[in-house]
Amino acid sequence: MLANRVFKQKDYSPLKGLLFLFMICVGTSLFAQQDAQYTQYMYNTVSVNPGYAGSRGHVSIAALHRSQWLGLEGAPTTQTFNIHSPIGYRGVGMGLSIVNDKIGPTSETNFDIDFSYTVWTSTEGRLSFGLKASANLLDVRFSELNQYTTDQTLQQDIDNRFSPNIGAGVYYHTNNYYAGLSVPRILETSHFQESSLSTAKEQMNFYFITGYVWDLNPLLKFKPTLLTKVVRGAPLQVDLSANFMFSEKFIIGGAYRWDAAFSGMVGFNINSNFLIGLAYDRETTELGSAAFNDGSFEVILRYDFISTKNNLKSPRFF
Repeated sequence: MLANRVFKQKDYSPLKGLLFLFMICVGTSLFAQQDAQYTQYMYNTVSVNPGYAGSRGHVSIAALHRSQWLGLEGAPTTQTFNIHSPIGYRGVGMGLSIVNDKIGPTSETNFDIDFSYTVWTSTEGRLSFGLKASANLLDVRFSELNQYTTDQTLQQDIDNRFSPNIGAGVYYHTNNYYAGLSVPRILETSHFQESSLSTAKEQMNFYFITGYVWDLNPLLKFKPTLLTKVVRGAPLQVDLSANFMFSEKFIIGGAYRWDAAFSGMVGFNINSNFLIGLAYDRETTELGSAAFNDGSFEVILRYDFISTKNNLKSPRFF
């Protein structure tokens, strides 16, 4: 995505914040952008790793909404929808994802098709190889900023600029452990005109994700997780989280985004099929203390179409 989630300024008036957010999007060479950010990444893995497609063993649908930096005009908002499932051929999974990301006068929509092939490596272990094909639509409403700038390169709006991309990933999991490496966008596409001010070029984002589930007792499970994102020109992003599941129903936990934010998370398995999860972030940067910033909020809904209860002994923690 064009939006960078790193925000370190000493003067955070709403107008200056909006302008700063936009300049992130169209600044020189734009080497600092990152893909959309998720606190509940552990429930949204297919968005960053195509190898996850079909790994739940049945049709799975998820929808997520994230509002970042509540109270700041033009702050990022993200919506995702994905559906994935194993298909009729042994070891093959497929999925469809839609990601809509908005920040200031820019908006992007990605349509992703995921394909995975899984091989058994042991009695419990499975290794999946995934491919992702993407179509990106970009809108930039420069006209909204005309009252603040006279630069001729920022006078003509961009409307549904199309660009394709491809991605790849590997994903390994057992009943209690998972790990994955992925690059969702491999092609470094230039979105619009190369110039000293308005260059927007995709950079490859490298993801590593892992987690483990401990059965502390028959009623309590504990799962620490890690997500690391690496992209040229931007700080390393490390997300650490820890969740507890009680009686296969209630989930509570916290997270820390390195040098960026603390988060609280709660979830509830309404039944073996339906999960709802909520997260709230509070920034540790100077932005976090701004009067107009009320933190970031995220909600996810996931439904699994389980045709035979014997296919699922208990709700999956990942």
